[in-house]
Amino acid sequence: MLAVPDHLRSVPFRGSVAVRDGALTHAQLRRRCWVRLFPDVYVHRDVEVTHALRARAAGALLLPDDVVTGVSAAALWGVPLAGPDDDVEVSRWPGSHPVRVPGLRVRRTDLEERTVVWDGGVHLTTPEATAVRLAGALPLDDAVAAVDQLVVLADADLAEIRWQAGAALGPGCRRARRAVALADGLAESPKETELRLLVHRSNLPRPVAQHEVRRDGRFVARVDFAWPDRRLAVEYDGLWHRDPRQFGDDRERLNRLTAAGWRVVFVTARDLHRPAELLARIAAALAVVR
Repeated sequence: MLAVPDHLRSVPFRGSVAVRDGALTHAQLRRRCWVRLFPDVYVHRDVEVTHALRARAAGALLLPDDVVTGVSAAALWGVPLAGPDDDVEVSRWPGSHPVRVPGLRVRRTDLEERTVVWDGGVHLTTPEATAVRLAGALPLDDAVAAVDQLVVLADADLAEIRWQAGAALGPGCRRARRAVALADGLAESPKETELRLLVHRSNLPRPVAQHEVRRDGRFVARVDFAWPDRRLAVEYDGLWHRDPRQFGDDRERLNRLTAAGWRVVFVTARDLHRPAELLARIAAALAVVR
């Protein structure tokens, strides 16, 4: 049975280096306990392979002088926009020789040094530069959701994102400016962004996002979208609401809202596939006079 060296148990490594240093033999490296991420890059099978793991391995071990960008940089900032089997996006500086590595999507681009940071052994674009890159590359609604998530999860500065998008030139710059103009940096999930865009494109009055409901000056709850003058809230009901551990807290929260005189319309992913019916339901709730 193979004794796994402790320093190879939890992080990716270069197989050739492990063999050179005597940690493994070529025969041991071929055993099933190792998962091959890229040519000559391995990880122990007990380690969960995510896109972020592969992106960090690519940036640290394969192309350490280059920059992880796009959806791969987003994954390293905690925004999961790519799956474990998707190609990792890496950008090379101008003048670099082109490379072809299975599992990588490598491009050459003129990055500004101020938009690149060193994090955990990897060069990657800042959250703001990552947002601009995605805003110019993804379909519009997906781009808006990505920008919102980078603001919420990676603490990106929305004003800086808009400034960088406004200064950007080249392919995708107009699309980027349109996407960042639609972002508000408040949505806690991509589905919330989708719901907000749907309502904004309708004839309904615009709601207040992430509104704090108070009663007699005391905090009651924060709701996804609200029409305070109607005391109506719209909440996106994600899967986490069905977690038994959350059920009691959710019911207490709903009871507090009801006691404060508020009504709540819950929206699911299924509702978003029937937008006309959903908008009609919200419109009917807004028409109720209390």
